[in-house]
Amino acid sequence: MGWRLLSFFIAGYLTARFSLITQALDLANFAWEHGVVGRATKGFLILSIFFFLFCLPIERIVAREAASEVRVMGAVSGDVLMRIFWPLNFPRNGQSGLLVGWRNSKTDIFVVAIVNGVNSTRIDNELRSGSLFRKSRHSVERIFDVCGQSALHVLGDVNENIAGAKFRPDHIHAFTHKSSRYPQIFCPPSSGVTLQVILFEEPNPYKMEYHSLAPISLALEDKAAVGGDDESEIKEREKQAKLVEKLRLHSVIRSVPTEKERSLQVIIHQINCSHETKELLRINVELLKSRRERRALSVSERVVESATSAWRTTLRMTVEMAAFLWPFIMYTFVAIMLFWRSLANLILQVLEWRAKPDLAALKDISATAQQFDIRLQQFCYWPLQYITVRCRKDDWGGATNSHPDYIRFYNSLWLVANDIIIGIALGSYIIENANVVAYNIDYYLKTYTIEGMGRTIEWLLIDPGGLKLNEELDKFLGDLFGWVLNYWSDITDSISPYLPQVIYAIGITSFAGASMPIALFSDLLSILTIHIYSFYIASAMIYNWQLSIIHSLFHLFRGKKINVLRKRIDSCDYELDQLLIGTILFTLLIFLLPTVLVYYCLFASARMAIIILKAWLETLLACLNHFPLFALMLRVKDSKRLPGGIKFELKDTTEVATSFKHAFDSAPVSYIHLKSTPLPLGAMFRQYSQLGSRLKRHYVSARYSMLPTKRAGLVEVWERLTGRGK
Repeated sequence: MGWRLLSFFIAGYLTARFSLITQALDLANFAWEHGVVGRATKGFLILSIFFFLFCLPIERIVAREAASEVRVMGAVSGDVLMRIFWPLNFPRNGQSGLLVGWRNSKTDIFVVAIVNGVNSTRIDNELRSGSLFRKSRHSVERIFDVCGQSALHVLGDVNENIAGAKFRPDHIHAFTHKSSRYPQIFCPPSSGVTLQVILFEEPNPYKMEYHSLAPISLALEDKAAVGGDDESEIKEREKQAKLVEKLRLHSVIRSVPTEKERSLQVIIHQINCSHETKELLRINVELLKSRRERRALSVSERVVESATSAWRTTLRMTVEMAAFLWPFIMYTFVAIMLFWRSLANLILQVLEWRAKPDLAALKDISATAQQFDIRLQQFCYWPLQYITVRCRKDDWGGATNSHPDYIRFYNSLWLVANDIIIGIALGSYIIENANVVAYNIDYYLKTYTIEGMGRTIEWLLIDPGGLKLNEELDKFLGDLFGWVLNYWSDITDSISPYLPQVIYAIGITSFAGASMPIALFSDLLSILTIHIYSFYIASAMIYNWQLSIIHSLFHLFRGKKINVLRKRIDSCDYELDQLLIGTILFTLLIFLLPTVLVYYCLFASARMAIIILKAWLETLLACLNHFPLFALMLRVKDSKRLPGGIKFELKDTTEVATSFKHAFDSAPVSYIHLKSTPLPLGAMFRQYSQLGSRLKRHYVSARYSMLPTKRAGLVEVWERLTGRGK
């Protein structure tokens, strides 16, 4: 059976194939008879001839031209981008010279200085031997480490004859002229290189000018990271950080930074160190060029030399004696400072002491204690700040990172000095007019906080504004608050004769700064209005209790109850007597609520007025203690000392080329101006925006963002001041 099926299959397959072969033969015969094969052969021959005569030669010509564009000079290939960093403060007198600087890569060079009067070979040898760094005040390796290079190189020449010259990336040719601020770079179109000339203004480290990718931080790192002790703020900041991280995960395209982009930070360091490196090269090149012989001294010159030598000997002996006594004087001064610092630290611990962890410290409830706290913290931190600022002289100005410490240190000194100056003027007025000031304070407090409050309570007893209050409860609350108010009036009458002496004492404290009397007046206001605070607390508690009870009784009508343990509302079956008692209590509390609400609104309004006044005083304290006065002065005087980042400004190539004096064909060149952007005013006053947000919740002063969170110990201060902690 199987053989039969196989034989049938083979017979059918051969029949089908024979039919296809027959049709193919018929089609070929038809094409031959009608000339189709001849026409196809002619077309193929024509296309082949066209390809060999036209397409193939054109392809070879294009390949030869592309190969001729390649310039194997320093392993530079065609169509590459070459960056040249050029300072704008170079002299433009047309004098010839050599370009010396950093070679970050084969297509990325940084020009530091122009050397005149010395040939290229000698400068190259001097750079390799290190003889051009002999007059260095600090370690040259430090400059090399910060700039990310191991040596300076001769990068090219300026204002030299370029007749027959070719473009070489390892030795460029530049031209300067007094009519143009921008250099003209020799780069013919056949070089296959696109130039970017990035221009920058050289920051002067002696004036503490520098460039920075990130805005300078006026707050310490621990304060910038924490921002405050408020737990809600910390949670909100963590929530925002999580949202930002989620947004990063949803980014579709994330470009990988190129090598040139990653080297931007190193280039910023090279810009900051360029001024000192240029001055060091200039001094040593002048010494290299001025080799002169010394002649014999005349008689008069010998007399002057001997007199000068005697004076120098006396001066040297004085300096040696001072150097011998200096350690004893320094250690004595440091010991005295540590004694006062330990006393200040003890006072700070008293101000920060809490009877229980959940209770407020003394500095949290008293503006005067808070002012003492910030002044003592500044006194404890100033020695460490001074040592940090002094250490910047032991390093290159462009390589140091102590600029924010310098600004914070002198900003706090300026604020304290201005505080004392304003305090002397304010204290003189208070002392001379102590009786007048005491009389005005006593008059306004009695008029508005005692007599005015009493009249308002009496007005509430006679159905104010047409409101129908509960007479019994209204009379009870009015009599209660009126009795306390009369008792407080007797107390203020008894202390009024001593108020001028208190004001006089406050005036004396003004010589410690204007912030001290302001803080004392804030505490005095809190003490003299403590009865209003007591009224507010009592009325708020009564109102809160009544609302809570009404809320619970409301659930009784719905057959619900509040489950305190599980913090939810559960169903409950109440009996008839429970529903009856609940209905009676709910009705009573609802009718008594307007009376309690009126008293609560009265005392809450009075308390709010006092809070606004205290918040105004706290704002004055914040301005006296934390106003960025020194930073604002630097922002106006020299914004380069307060960098807020950098920006790139593309120049018009056509406009730049109009001032060039040399005419030659050039490859595409773009001129980009690298500028330092000043720190925004919003970043300088960030503390006050934080203060405004905190005032919405409670009136507090600005955080000590320019003081560290953890104070340094005595051992650390001793090591830092004596130089042992380096």
